[in-house]
Amino acid sequence: MNDEILTERRGRVLWITFNRPQARNALKFTMYERLGTLCDEIDADTDLRAVVLTGAGERAFVSGTDISEFDALETPEDALNYERTMGSALDRLEAVKIPLIAAVRGACTGAGMAIASVCDLRIATPISRFGFPIARTLGNCLSVANYARLVDTVGTTAVKEMVYLATLIDAHRAYELGFLNEVLPQEDGLLARAAEIAETIAGNAPLTIKATKEALRRIAREGRGADDRDLIVACYTSADFREGMTAFFEKRRANWTGR
Repeated sequence: MNDEILTERRGRVLWITFNRPQARNALKFTMYERLGTLCDEIDADTDLRAVVLTGAGERAFVSGTDISEFDALETPEDALNYERTMGSALDRLEAVKIPLIAAVRGACTGAGMAIASVCDLRIATPISRFGFPIARTLGNCLSVANYARLVDTVGTTAVKEMVYLATLIDAHRAYELGFLNEVLPQEDGLLARAAEIAETIAGNAPLTIKATKEALRRIAREGRGADDRDLIVACYTSADFREGMTAFFEKRRANWTGR
């Protein structure tokens, strides 16, 4: 199981690779559980500044849940347990304190698109494809939470198009819909660009980034009236804020510590 999700620490950036290229990186149930554990490890590491998620091989980011895993689903409770397991992993991933960057090559479908939707930034290559073709494959459905995430990222009309027609959209259409931040001009620049974005984030004020991510998460769940007092206090009373002011007047780059 440990080989199915690879991790590599590169300075202040953690790289997570879904590593089942022979199965287009389709996820087993145990991989959802591993994702949750990884999120706990990420939040406990105060030196990390960003995470890049990508898929092994050329064919897929993640193509969905491994269909063979569904053989064991026989009862209503089995179906609900599966969605709870997947939903728990996605909720935990969405709540990670530092930015998540999805670097997408190939298929980003089903659970893959759900995972990408909880990332903060998404980049892809021209051959990338996105969607939920379940209306012509398994005949299942998404959870309300996953439908809501898709509505937030691409809009209701596009969700209906993808699910009703069971078609995949290309990277340029995903960019037009606002799902992608960037489409690379060619395949071989994807990981280098992801590294560049991650290092840029790692060089900026971590408390500002964490506060912004948490504020946006609260807005999505609670609306514009969400409480922000703890975020404001954490930033304005930090050593980083004092360092930022000092660096500004001394005309130099700030030395951010996250404290």
